[in-house]
Amino acid sequence: MSKKKKTIPTSRGFALPTGCTILSKGINFSIFARHAQEVILVINLPETTKTPQQQVEIPLHPEVNRTGDLWHILLKTKRDDLRYGYRIKGPMSQKINGLVYDEENLLLDPASHIHTPRAWGAKPSERDIPICEIIKHDFDWQDDQPLNIPLAKSIIYELHVRGFTRHPSSNVAHPGTYRGIIEKIPYLQELGITAVELMPVTEFDENDNVFRDPKSGRLLKNFWGYNPVSFFALKSGYAADKAQHINEFKAMVLALHQAGIEVILDMVYNHTGEGKYDGVTSSFRGIDNRIYYLLDHETHDYLNFSGCGNTMNCNHPVVRDLIRDSLRYWVMEMHVDGFRFDLASILGRDTSGHLLANPPMIEMIAEDPVLRDTKIIAEAWDAAGLYQVGTFSTDARWAEWNGMFRDDLRAFMAGLDNTVGNLATRIAGSADLYQSSLRHPFNSINFLTSHDGFTLSDLVSFNEKHNEGNGEENRDGDNHNISWNSGTEGFTRSKTIQDLRFRRMRSMILILLLSQGVPMISAGDEFGHSKKGNNNSWCQDNTINWLNWDMVEKNDGLLRFFKQCIHLRKTHSLFQRTSFFSQAANTQCTEGNPEIIWQSLTPCQQDWSSECHTLAFLLRGSRTDGNKSDHFFIMLNGDKNKDADFTLPPVPGNSTQNWQQIIDTSLDSPNTFLDLQQAPGKAPGTTVKVKYMGAIVLQSPSTT
Repeated sequence: MSKKKKTIPTSRGFALPTGCTILSKGINFSIFARHAQEVILVINLPETTKTPQQQVEIPLHPEVNRTGDLWHILLKTKRDDLRYGYRIKGPMSQKINGLVYDEENLLLDPASHIHTPRAWGAKPSERDIPICEIIKHDFDWQDDQPLNIPLAKSIIYELHVRGFTRHPSSNVAHPGTYRGIIEKIPYLQELGITAVELMPVTEFDENDNVFRDPKSGRLLKNFWGYNPVSFFALKSGYAADKAQHINEFKAMVLALHQAGIEVILDMVYNHTGEGKYDGVTSSFRGIDNRIYYLLDHETHDYLNFSGCGNTMNCNHPVVRDLIRDSLRYWVMEMHVDGFRFDLASILGRDTSGHLLANPPMIEMIAEDPVLRDTKIIAEAWDAAGLYQVGTFSTDARWAEWNGMFRDDLRAFMAGLDNTVGNLATRIAGSADLYQSSLRHPFNSINFLTSHDGFTLSDLVSFNEKHNEGNGEENRDGDNHNISWNSGTEGFTRSKTIQDLRFRRMRSMILILLLSQGVPMISAGDEFGHSKKGNNNSWCQDNTINWLNWDMVEKNDGLLRFFKQCIHLRKTHSLFQRTSFFSQAANTQCTEGNPEIIWQSLTPCQQDWSSECHTLAFLLRGSRTDGNKSDHFFIMLNGDKNKDADFTLPPVPGNSTQNWQQIIDTSLDSPNTFLDLQQAPGKAPGTTVKVKYMGAIVLQSPSTT
């Protein structure tokens, strides 16, 4: 590669917008670097038939090419195939001022929308450096518009782009890619979900893992991708055609929208892949370490609220603008429908790491006019112990991953004491968390499992984590799983234990999908995917994380049950409430026509004692809203080994009308879930036996 001082005519350029912008007179570059003493724009001109590849370094003069903290220049060229990066000179004294400038580092532009594409697992070559490119938006969106599915009617499906179809059993033409997801859209439609939530798709380095497989000795991958090097650039390694990865992603979004499915992105703004000072400096640290990261004011060490070595300075105005601009980009240019914010409590910390009363970053996201119709979901905690479920924000725009729903449902279905009252609160929409802050049941994103932790199958098969394959001697991962192995750790041929495990899975699915709030499902749970007890599979680029689609046929009964529960939820509005049950509903029985009636084994008799493991509730339906909304009576038995006899209450409005038993999670498919016309009748006042760790649902048409 030849190097020249300057071969492209330039002019002063413009401070805004930051990043790289094609204008009529050329290409404008602008970058924030407050403490820099010199900024050098490095241009890589790819070879042509007439010229070899060239690298041009263009110094930006501080008295000409600087406006405030923004360094900028206009290249008078029509070439849009160039690559670029920056070298920045400045003070380099970590312990004195927290700045670590090194002019030898070639740095990524934080506002760049595209990096040089590379295949999954490939390492960038010298010819790929610098690795920012000029984006070309030439995709035909075909008048695509946001679906704007109400959050209360949403059913979210969390998946990993590569893991979803990478296994050979997926039978797609492009496994592990955005195209692979397109090929699975008919499956997603049949399942009945309304949104896919994609684990991180911004660029990260999957090769940055230092841990090795203890058996093979090979370096493991950073599979999950919670280690961003950019908030804008799309992960090219997930594309079938890496040279067209942006259009491939857009084609996926368009196809999902045409199928009635929204796209939510899991965004990581709490830290970056640069890590600690001994990590790779690729962008933020080399541009302005003190601005982009939270540092101890005395030692200048990184404050670590993310558990990953560094923490973004999210409430600094410059960083706030960068985050806002990236969110706008994903909505306006990439047409995504919402965001889940990883370790979102960090968005509420000030420049010293203290929790703010009214964090401007959180308010800005909620109030931004471009983002007004997007779904915004907080993981309302961080790695330093801050836990804000229910208190993350009083703004009704913010939904939250409800970790308390997960824990209380798991505890009940593990047979633990003192769980019935907590479970009832979660089923009713977690009013204890959200009603006092003037929010709604749909502000609660209910989930049983996620990418982080046990799968549903492992939740009923393991008491302890089994993370030895991660190369950290099983020290990593959460030790508090609230799981029960059903009598044997891991794989077993015992039909008794297998039956119990499937009964428990079906019961938990039922509770998840018939509770107030928005259900989220982890991909693969619907057909029993197991990670073999690994509850922190972030580094496993193999069958631990690759969904085995052969399980669709093997566990077709479980999948069928999932689909039927989703359909039941979607067709009855009383499972999608936008307001909480009245207080009277929690204290009265039949007086005043309450919307929900709780009982233990006997109508009108509740048992909230710590020793109780049975819970039932009646949901009163109505047809006043024009939607089908029958009456339902749901019985749950969380005992580990004891069946329970429930006495049935009268059908609301008609004491002589029978109930129809549509669901019994203790039965084998297809008898687990029956159509209303096929379901056996059950008279009020009679008893129904619910198997231990089982659930039964009765339905009766509403006549009011």
